[in-house]
Amino acid sequence: MPVPFRQKFVIPPFLAPYKRGIDPGDGQPVNYYRVTEQSTTMEIVPGIKTPILGYNGVFPGPTISNDQGTHAVVTMRNQLPRKHPVLGTPIATSTHLHGSASLPQYDGYASDTTLPGFKKDYHYPNVQDARTLWYHDHGVHFTAQNAYSGLAAMYIIHDPVEKALLPQGEFDIPLAISDIQFQANGSAMYDDHSHSGLWGDVILANGVPWPVMNVKRRIYRFRLLNCSISRSFQFHLSTGDPLIIVATDAGLMPKPQPVREYRHANSERYEFLIDFSRYKPGQEIVLRNKSNPFNIDYNHTDKVMKFVVTDEPFNTNDPTARTIPTVLADSAVMHLARSQSKITRNLQVERKNGEWKLSGKSWADVIASNFQWAWANPGLDDVEIWEIENRSGGWFHPVHIHLVDFHILSRNGKPAFAYEEGPKDVMYVGENEKIQVIMRFEHHKGRYMVHCHNLPHEDHDMMIQFRVGLKEGEFDPNDPIKAARPVWDTPAPA
Repeated sequence: MPVPFRQKFVIPPFLAPYKRGIDPGDGQPVNYYRVTEQSTTMEIVPGIKTPILGYNGVFPGPTISNDQGTHAVVTMRNQLPRKHPVLGTPIATSTHLHGSASLPQYDGYASDTTLPGFKKDYHYPNVQDARTLWYHDHGVHFTAQNAYSGLAAMYIIHDPVEKALLPQGEFDIPLAISDIQFQANGSAMYDDHSHSGLWGDVILANGVPWPVMNVKRRIYRFRLLNCSISRSFQFHLSTGDPLIIVATDAGLMPKPQPVREYRHANSERYEFLIDFSRYKPGQEIVLRNKSNPFNIDYNHTDKVMKFVVTDEPFNTNDPTARTIPTVLADSAVMHLARSQSKITRNLQVERKNGEWKLSGKSWADVIASNFQWAWANPGLDDVEIWEIENRSGGWFHPVHIHLVDFHILSRNGKPAFAYEEGPKDVMYVGENEKIQVIMRFEHHKGRYMVHCHNLPHEDHDMMIQFRVGLKEGEFDPNDPIKAARPVWDTPAPA
């Protein structure tokens, strides 16, 4: 077992484009990237080699960062072996840029898979407001194993508003939190408790167990992604000082929300500020975890990482160094009103006969319909309210709706938590909770998924689809499986 607070904090590498150009369609700049899915090893525990699946051979994978309006084309090369080197499961991947308003054929539709030895170009518009996204595997029925093994990375969109208000550069910290269990030989152990979930006894921050980060006496911004496949967290500082929440999944909140603690589900992103100027050099602060009901906790899962305050100099003329803004940014989804909604739909998350279901249906029903059946069929630009109700007993479900941003209107008939008062794409649906969200089905026509982001639940088989602006059986120029097929690359490992 690794010992907490012995290893240094690291920031995943940023990926530079290998080429830049102009999109002939709209005249906007476009950056081109290559990412290779590889089977390799990593020293998560010093001196011990742990097999991983990694984007460009690292976990977390390289961060991609673009300005709003700069398009991206990411060539994803599947150079993985045909079977998982530890688990023996097949490795056909589908890359989902979580939080992006991508066309269906570039959205990581679960059954749109790329086999080893093939590659696929993913086109990302990056037209949305500044936000923290992430890309991860979404391959049908094996998302959990692939993401747990390392196929997860961050993706950032910047815009002028966010750049002016919040810390940038070395003070803008991507922070991917996950958990893992090790076998005696150092490989990751996979036990999802009969598809209920996997809870590791080692907490990783950017792939490092309980690291230590040196910080200067100024304000830092943390983009915290929970990329655990099942574990939720309840983060707080050991000092009792507040975390200043400034952004949710889909971008900046209307105003900052200071909280002593907050709960953070799988795949949610929360951005918060910590003001280290209030501490003395040498002081240590721990980011801790109170956990939530129905997690499985261990001796050290109550801690995440440690900050050590230094007296290193920094640019005091940077306005973000000592000033927390009082107003952030508006977003259209936060102004949607109930009166604009064309329909209210009820979606039940449940377990029936040992299977995970959404209103009695699953991805098996979608497959059986030749990918035509859809649970909902909003028109393009329609506004709808969805009510998600958890009747599954002793589990919580982080429900993710692809394509759109939503605003949480209510939680059990009461207002959303203060830290949720921003644009989101994942909601924490706790035990016996009922959540209402409102959204506009904009950007594109086509078929998109809605699913639980406890990934063993998604794989078995808690995922369905909705269809925007198309009738069942209507010709779909953006068919998520047929419109942009993978092409032969080079032979992958056997």
